[in-house]
Amino acid sequence: MNASPHVAVVGATGAVGIEMIQTLERRGFPVSRLTLLASARSAGKTLPFRGQPVKVQELTKESFAGVDLALFSAGGSISREFAPAAVAAGTVVVDNSSAFRMDPAVPLVVPEINGADVRAHRGIIANPNCTTAITLMALYPLHAAFGCTRIFASSYQAVSGTGAKAIAELERQVHQIVRGEPVTREVYPHQIAFNVLPHVDAFLPSGYTKEEMKMENEGRKIMHHPSFRASVTCVRVPVYRAHSVAVSAEFERPVTVAAARAVLANAPGLDVVDDPAHAAYPLPLYQAEKDNCAVGRLRQDCALDNGLCFWVSGDQLLKGAALNAVQIAEVLLKPGA
Repeated sequence: MNASPHVAVVGATGAVGIEMIQTLERRGFPVSRLTLLASARSAGKTLPFRGQPVKVQELTKESFAGVDLALFSAGGSISREFAPAAVAAGTVVVDNSSAFRMDPAVPLVVPEINGADVRAHRGIIANPNCTTAITLMALYPLHAAFGCTRIFASSYQAVSGTGAKAIAELERQVHQIVRGEPVTREVYPHQIAFNVLPHVDAFLPSGYTKEEMKMENEGRKIMHHPSFRASVTCVRVPVYRAHSVAVSAEFERPVTVAAARAVLANAPGLDVVDDPAHAAYPLPLYQAEKDNCAVGRLRQDCALDNGLCFWVSGDQLLKGAALNAVQIAEVLLKPGA
């Protein structure tokens, strides 16, 4: 790829798109030219990049002429329609939707775990599910050391995972409740303010949701671990940004808290925050807007053999989406990628 690529952001006005633009700037990604693409209703708006306004253009299949790299975050249907057109124009696509994640021909990448997989791309590289990415930042180093066989997990997912409208809905509902007004809802099937919803994504015939099965399916692909099993309950909580996950993991080999802590302390992109005696553990409030994820509450699992419990938290819009996409782009710039 060109050392100073022409970059397009698709879905530029959405919550993740805005984070992608800011992350490109903050990390000093060598953008020679930035093209911002969105729906017709967003065309004409401007967004700042390196101190200058950049006008948003309407996304069409002709938008990718001369574009080296396109970061997509506009939903699966848009990706399925426009990513092939981008690839046909010679653009490498990093896609944040679920459209291509399980396609055997498309690498699914968390750079700290399987960055080398980008070399196998045929024009499209998939960004993983946000909850899966954040969980694997702590789970994969432990798997590499002790051999993870299965996990049981519950997620505590911020409304940012649903997008800008959900963030606005939580804020609106809080104000409505404080003022004693009727609570209105548009995004979620129930009130999210001062509530938790054990419902993220669509339900499957098994009773699990699509989101819950992504941990197992995507985890197997990212970790190159086809027998990995995950039983997950995904829960939406009234937090603006940063997801958290409580994990009970079972390993092939014995694992102690001290050994696990030593492994996690050396893991890239991960901070260990684990001093319960002083109320120190990862909190979504403090992980918001941070690149690194954080892990804590390490303890032996009292119900599993060779088991370890931990709590991991990370910014859904960053490591769960925009940051991971930009990190994939950074890998693409390296020789041999």
